[in-house]
Parts: sequence; C-alpha cells; structure tokens
Amino acid sequence: FDEIRAAGYVGGYTQVKDDVRRVRPAPAPDPIVRFETPPGHQAQVDFAEFRLPWGKRYALLVVLGYSRLMWLQFYTRQTMAVLISALEEAFAFFGGVPAELLFDQMKSVIIEDEREIGGKLLENAEFMRFAAHWDFRIRACRPYRAKTKGKVERPIGYVRESFFYGRHFLNDADLNAQALSWLERTANARTHRTIAEVPRVRFERNERVLLKPLALRPYRSLVLAATPVAASRLSYPAVAVERRPLASYDRLVRVAR
Repeated sequence: FDEIRAAGYVGGYTQVKDDVRRVRPAPAPDPIVRFETPPGHQAQVDFAEFRLPWGKRYALLVVLGYSRLMWLQFYTRQTMAVLISALEEAFAFFGGVPAELLFDQMKSVIIEDEREIGGKLLENAEFMRFAAHWDFRIRACRPYRAKTKGKVERPIGYVRESFFYGRHFLNDADLNAQALSWLERTANARTHRTIAEVPRVRFERNERVLLKPLALRPYRSLVLAATPVAASRLSYPAVAVERRPLASYDRLVRVAR
C-alpha cells in the first residue's frame, strides 16, 4: 500500500483490498472424493430434528453404504437407550448387521475425540458393550468433516423434501407407519442417482447375504433404565374413574356438618 501511495494513489486502503479481491484468482476448491464401501461393510447413522404440532421428534436414519437401503423411524428423545432400541429395530429391518456403523460426533456414542491433535477417540463404554453384543465396529467421523458421512447427511434432506413436508400426520403412530410405507414404496424403490440402481434390488442381489447374523437376543443393559420404544409404540394404561351423581356429594356434605 505504501508503494502505490508513493506512486500517486490517493484512495483508501479498503478500496485497494476490494480491488485486489476482485482480480486475485480464487483457489481451487478441494476435490470431493466419494467413498464407496463394499457390500455389508458399513451403515451410516444419524439423528435429525423435526417439528410437529404436538412437539419435537427425532428421526433416526440408518443407511447401508453399499446399497443405500434406508431405515427410518421417529422418537421422542435421542438418548443412548433410544439409540440402542432403534438400532435393534434397524438390524431386524435389514435382516442382519453391517460390519461397522459410522456416526457423527454423537454424544451417546463418542465421549471425546482428540484425533485432530494427535489424541485418541474415546467411545462410551456402555455403547461399546452394545456393539460387542451385536458384533459391529464403531466408527466416528472426525470433527467438522461432515462430508465423510454424506450417505446419511444427504438422505436427511431427502426425507424432509420427499416424506415430511406436505404430509399430514395424526399422531406418532401414524407418523412412523407412514415412514415405513414411504420407505417401502418410495425411498427404497426409486432409482438412486448416485448408484443408478434401486436400493432394494441392489441390496437383495449383493448385500443381504454379506450382513452378519442377528444376535440371538436383544441387548440387556445393566446400566440403562428400561429401554424406551419408538414414539408410535408409546401406550398408557387406561385409568378407571368412578362416576357418581351430584346428589351423593350433597349427602356427604350434610353428614360432615
């Protein structure tokens, strides 16, 4: 700036910065490398928040990396107990278990991640026991690298646009029933643009047989409270209320006097 002023420039420093910004070549963006995984190897998992007239609900989305077969249900909370129960439902839906599950920095799975500074990844001990029970490995995206989990990040937007917006839901049970119907008729039956195949067809042909077998029984935690169920499964016992005519209360009042 001092040099151009010496050469006769009488403008301000801000104007120089704006002019330089316009003519300076922009750096080339980092290339996006698509990571494809072999059949049965990986599923990507994430929660997403949705708002309904009766409150917030959390969609858990599980996507098989090879076939893009998708599973989706909605829950009232996003605790570890909910995650464990939901993943067992997803495994039953797929008919097997992938070799590894990839999570974002989900607090119920990852306690601390210091890999960016040469440290280690610390997983939740209870979730590690759950993973051992179902025989899958835990993997976590590095912080601020959401592109590594694109197979589930992009479908969240797809769920909002294709399923959630523009529909009417009566209650939680109807929400989850419609989600399962949408998976069967639309999400898993369309031609996926990236793989140029129908997820269900690709799954049945190449992936189902390579999933690990289901566990013989659900995981039983010695730490967590009773495992909650999906929002649609919530039920409450009916309370019997005795009904009396008003005259009976008049008699009680007279006796008390």
